[in-house]
Amino acid sequence: MDHDSTPPPRRTHFIGGLNAAFTWGRKAGLSQAPELEAGALMDAARAHTGLSDFGDPWFETPLQVLLEAIAGQARLNPAGQWAARQQFVKVLADRLWAEQWFDTHPEILERPLPRPVIVVGPMRSGTTRIHRLLAGDHRFTHLRSFETISPVPRPGFEHGAPDFRQTLAGRIMRVARLANPRTLNIHPTGPMEPEEELGLLVSSFWGMKHEAQWWVPDYGRWCEGQDATPAYRQLARLLRLTGWAQQSSSLRPWVLKTPQHMLDLPALLHVFPDARLIFTHRDPLAVVGSAASLAWNQTIIYSDHADPARIGAEWLRKTRLQVERMQAARPGIAAERQIDVHYDEMERDWQGTMARIYRFLDLDMAPALPAMREYQQRTATLKRRPHNYRLEQFGLTRAQVEEKLADYISAFDIRREDVSAAAGRVR
Repeated sequence: MDHDSTPPPRRTHFIGGLNAAFTWGRKAGLSQAPELEAGALMDAARAHTGLSDFGDPWFETPLQVLLEAIAGQARLNPAGQWAARQQFVKVLADRLWAEQWFDTHPEILERPLPRPVIVVGPMRSGTTRIHRLLAGDHRFTHLRSFETISPVPRPGFEHGAPDFRQTLAGRIMRVARLANPRTLNIHPTGPMEPEEELGLLVSSFWGMKHEAQWWVPDYGRWCEGQDATPAYRQLARLLRLTGWAQQSSSLRPWVLKTPQHMLDLPALLHVFPDARLIFTHRDPLAVVGSAASLAWNQTIIYSDHADPARIGAEWLRKTRLQVERMQAARPGIAAERQIDVHYDEMERDWQGTMARIYRFLDLDMAPALPAMREYQQRTATLKRRPHNYRLEQFGLTRAQVEEKLADYISAFDIRREDVSAAAGRVR
């Protein structure tokens, strides 16, 4: 393997310009550093909404742990500090609005969530592809990207009327592309695209989304030692609200996915006891390198001090823990409720692999095939823009990853992917 020391890519100049503007504003006395303190953030959300009920107060503990990790470890730049405050206040305002919807429409919380189909796998293991193929089947209900960015309708929302959340999602994605276009190339999406429910866990200030955005390892390790059930209860409440806002049938199963579930399977199954699980697997060389690259390309937006070697080590550790948690939980899941799917199977024969998944779900795949083929055609152009990275950019070697995850490779008979000896790239 090539051992050159080519550094990982940097962000665009857009964030540098924002940082310069924020710094100048502070020196000129026109602005000051935002206060990232729980009480002040909650007060700002109350003032913005005119409401005071945040629901289950459990979220206050992970919020406090996250804020402490940001203060002590993240080393946010001025633009990152501003973005963090905006994000926190928005999530808190959404909690307030959610409770208002539940109070005024108590029927929302009566909606059943029958037999969800949940794709569970490490980051970059093909979960998105399977999720989006299933989401094209109108027999399932799915989240769209604008709904995971803003899970709660604004006051005044009416069924069938224009939804400001779609406009807001478009604006956020345009800014994200300016800040670092690689983040949306790595995980292409749009406001109306099927998307994972990570934003619904963020409602409880829970999960790996924060770890992929900021350097907050103390927060991540704290989460790993907690019972995630309250966060998943909140996720289920927000799914009910989303289904009500979509006016979708409550009899249609949800199709869900996020890598966070690898760490939280007991909580997931406690809240969704009849879930059917599709476990995805991929060569750890690709999983770890791609996860580190995704985290790097987000972290450098918000901090000028991101360390690629630390990020690589953390996502190798995190991937190992995901695998351990998944393996520990699976013996307690009935065999007829789980299936394994390999990334290379989908690459070789996506239609045949999806047919096997549909047999597992006891559904006829024929009605879903036109939408699946259309998705495959739409995404074919994305393969011309491969996600390139090198393990060495993140202080990792092939031998390190293989040693750490050798038992996972063996237990699931994972096919190894080609690694270019000349470029050291895994795609």
